Amino acid sequence: MEICPSIKNILLLDSEGKRVAVNYYSDDWPTNAAKEAFEKAVFAKTQKTNARAEAEITMFDNYIVVYKFAQDLHFFVTGSDNENEIILASVLQGFFDAVGILLRGNVEKKEALENLDLILLCLDEIVDGGIVLETDANVIAGKVASNSVDSGAPLSEQTISQALATAREHLARSLLK
Repeated sequence: MEICPSIKNILLLDSEGKRVAVNYYSDDWPTNAAKEAFEKAVFAKTQKTNARAEAEITMFDNYIVVYKFAQDLHFFVTGSDNENEIILASVLQGFFDAVGILLRGNVEKKEALENLDLILLCLDEIVDGGIVLETDANVIAGKVASNSVDSGAPLSEQTISQALATAREHLARSLLK
């Protein structure tokens, strides 16, 4: 038994079971085809449930899957069959709430895709290599927001959307002179 709790994957799927943002932290699914098959199977098993108010827990292929839905997004956190469900649920809730904070309460696929960089940063702040780093949504969202606001950073350290925003700003200033 492992001393430190670990996460196998975090999935954010749309209402049709297609990927919005996913991150795998184990080699249990060695190929992309295996990962996609797992995602489809988990989605098919859980799509008829009503996990909107509170997180639901299920066993699937010897994994514990904790999941929650919001609008047209489905959030999943997977752990091994001997993992603590409460830890998995707290990771899920931290991810769910942090996304809600970052998307300013507008948790839907269109908004998630427009802010995909923030969601991927959010995943990186929560789990690293399967090890849980943070579950407090306010701390996660604060770290992600502080990373994304720094427009004074060199272009090589900015995300594409930040670099475009900086370029637009410079262009607007030069045209107004």
